[in-house]
Amino acid sequence: MPLDFHKDALPAAVAAMAAHEQGKFWPYHTKLFTGQPKLQKEFLVQYAKELGLDMGRFQQSMDSARGKPVIDADVSEAKSLGVTGTPAFFVNGRFLSGARPFEDFAKVINEELTKQKIPIPPGAPATAG
Repeated sequence: MPLDFHKDALPAAVAAMAAHEQGKFWPYHTKLFTGQPKLQKEFLVQYAKELGLDMGRFQQSMDSARGKPVIDADVSEAKSLGVTGTPAFFVNGRFLSGARPFEDFAKVINEELTKQKIPIPPGAPATAG
């Protein structure tokens, strides 16, 4: 979800979609996150080269912003679900906003397992209330 106030977020998302067209979304995603804050165009191109992408295809996809409709649809869906920033998580439809401690996730997961009458796995944190 590229945030409006982050000027490099949308180009980075478009670049990730260009990498996706060549089956390299996740490796490219990793480059973006480990390379932060280097998300300017020259770095986006460098990451594509490092992954061995077809640079003609990559550049054409970037220049035409071919992946933008998918990104826009994701942003629209996120907003319709109340997401206003990142990170954002859903556990069985329950929204957890922002960076949260492990215990928050364990509590929600254990509550959802209990609702479904599924035993909480042995060794799982006993945080369900």
